[in-house]
Amino acid sequence: MKIIDVVCSEGRTGFYFDDQRAIKAGAGHDGFTYVGETKTAGFTSIRQAGEAISVMIVLEDGQVAYGDCAAVQYSGAGGRDPLFLAKDFIPVIEKDIVPKLIGRELNSFRALAEEFDAMTIDGKRLHTAIRYGVSQAILDAVAKAKKVTMAEIIKEEYNTGLEVTRRPIFTQSGDDRMNNADKMIIKGADVMPHALINHVETKLGNDGSILKEYVEWLRNRVIALRTSEDYAPIFHIDVYGTIGMAFNQDIKAQADYLATLVEAAKPFKLRIEGPMDVEDRDKQIEALAALTAEVDARGIEIELVADEWCNTLEDIKLFADNKAGHVVQIKTPDLGGVNNIAEAILYCNEKGIGSYSGGTCNETNRSAEVTTNIAMACGALQVLAKPGMGVDEGFMIVNNEMNRVMALVNRRK
Repeated sequence: MKIIDVVCSEGRTGFYFDDQRAIKAGAGHDGFTYVGETKTAGFTSIRQAGEAISVMIVLEDGQVAYGDCAAVQYSGAGGRDPLFLAKDFIPVIEKDIVPKLIGRELNSFRALAEEFDAMTIDGKRLHTAIRYGVSQAILDAVAKAKKVTMAEIIKEEYNTGLEVTRRPIFTQSGDDRMNNADKMIIKGADVMPHALINHVETKLGNDGSILKEYVEWLRNRVIALRTSEDYAPIFHIDVYGTIGMAFNQDIKAQADYLATLVEAAKPFKLRIEGPMDVEDRDKQIEALAALTAEVDARGIEIELVADEWCNTLEDIKLFADNKAGHVVQIKTPDLGGVNNIAEAILYCNEKGIGSYSGGTCNETNRSAEVTTNIAMACGALQVLAKPGMGVDEGFMIVNNEMNRVMALVNRRK
């Protein structure tokens, strides 16, 4: 089956681009927007509409496969590629990628995806968002050519040795961390609530007391609203480096504080994502590995999740090899080609570190569906419900895609 055409269209994502540096520096709220000066190149305002590009591959039998180019909410921060605007990058796709796709045979996802993921223009690799969307479309195209699910293509081509299965779903609340937690409990989210703790004074507390109170509230809320004691979600909270900021990057002081959060969460298991951000990959690995070793030595029952500065497949392998965290977020748009997601999940599983197939609220329904297929095929620890911060929409998209895939896979058994 050959590719006979490729068509692009502009799109919106499920959330917004936010200037993380400006927010960390104390940008104020004005309704749903932020006020203040931008601090990251490319931003014209601290919060601006998220953009995407749909890449549609037309097969010779008339089927159309597609994927969405999208970038993370905090583009340009933590060593990531710059802001992704559709008007800037559709011409790049049409000029440099489309001619190389037309006429290609759809025999192997892995070979074709690796080729375009490694592609360079004037000595530079393509923006991660382009590689992300183009490889999604290739995976869908190969699946359509072979008339199976995308998960089955990944299972076959990566020789996973695993059955395609549902994975735990992790929901994210945004700033509406109480009302959205209620939604998560009602819908039975496996992992919750993310909580968006990205500012010390207003969300963590200078002594950590604001977050601790929230964890206590969350524990009590689950107990009050759940309809069965069998429902015991994992608490996973992203703190965006604020614990390190509040405790002057002191490892022992951070561990002391984490121990209080564990007590506040009991009887529920706790994960803390991004406890510190030291603005450099190698230093981040060193700091997170030290904190991981400290909490393990003390027997503090917590899992630390690597996020910032853990962007590429190479980064993920380094964090895993150095035991920098108990879980690694595979931030799917940051890896470029989705072929790297499969490799990252399988590598983490092999190394005994948790493989969190994540991403960003600033993706699309399509990127969520494609990456969910990959996570199911590779046995990811958990899968992010995305896009958006409203809970219901992202949970619906990921949950329903899992159920569709399982129903089709089971039909063929």
